[in-house]
Amino acid sequence: MAPRRASLAEIRGFYARQLASASRSLDPRLLRVFESIPREAFLPPGPWKILVAETETYLETPSADPAYLYQNTLVALDADRRINTGEPLLHASWIGAVAPQPGETVTHIGAGAGYYSAILSMLVLPNGRLNAFELHAELAEAARRNLLPFENASVVAGNAVSLPLPPSDLIYVNAGVIAPPAQWLSALRPGGRMIFPWRPSPAIGLAAIVTRVASGFQFRPFRPAWFVPCVGASDSAASDIAPDHVAAWRTRSLHLTSEQPPNESATAVYGHVWFSAEPLPS
Repeated sequence: MAPRRASLAEIRGFYARQLASASRSLDPRLLRVFESIPREAFLPPGPWKILVAETETYLETPSADPAYLYQNTLVALDADRRINTGEPLLHASWIGAVAPQPGETVTHIGAGAGYYSAILSMLVLPNGRLNAFELHAELAEAARRNLLPFENASVVAGNAVSLPLPPSDLIYVNAGVIAPPAQWLSALRPGGRMIFPWRPSPAIGLAAIVTRVASGFQFRPFRPAWFVPCVGASDSAASDIAPDHVAAWRTRSLHLTSEQPPNESATAVYGHVWFSAEPLPS
């Protein structure tokens, strides 16, 4: 008897278990959400182009069978511009680290076609909101269509660097920045978290978690991360002071220059914000 091929439901279920494990979270909702949202619903029609990171080339799946999507791969949304939907295991670890809670407001910057927006929107139910920002108009329109079944989600087509952000409990950034814009920090509510890819130099890429506390902004280096540059927040100025690899990972707090000038603890300095190796007082 020929071996039975696993069903798509079984394949998706195993994928969801991998993501739940990668999240390092005890939240039982994660497994259910990862399993319930089909990845193929947020992608162009198959066959799909899968990025081989080691060679920076795309391979096309042999067919439009969604089973090819339930692995830890980057899948092209726009291969010509090298815009992809991100690695599931990486996003699972991010989501587990920032722990979206029911009733919270999430702002997703760089939403692509909305796959991770959908996951975040489900995790803040009931009574939570998901506000997605996507710079590329055609992707924003795709995200708007894809997120129609998610009644607590909305999409803004435009650059979140220049547009106002709503007050947020969580800001989830999917584009690399040299330093988070001041308005992003101001949008964080007390206790709010922001996770973003910090790209202070071409050689440094790390995901960082900023938490707004009473004494300012805590900073926690989380894990290596490489994302496409964020338009409007990825260019350096002549006066900037960038960190080396060691200083970047030593950073423990973030300060608005308008509220406190840089001191000897600074690991990186930009026009509006500076990073420090000194933790905030407890």
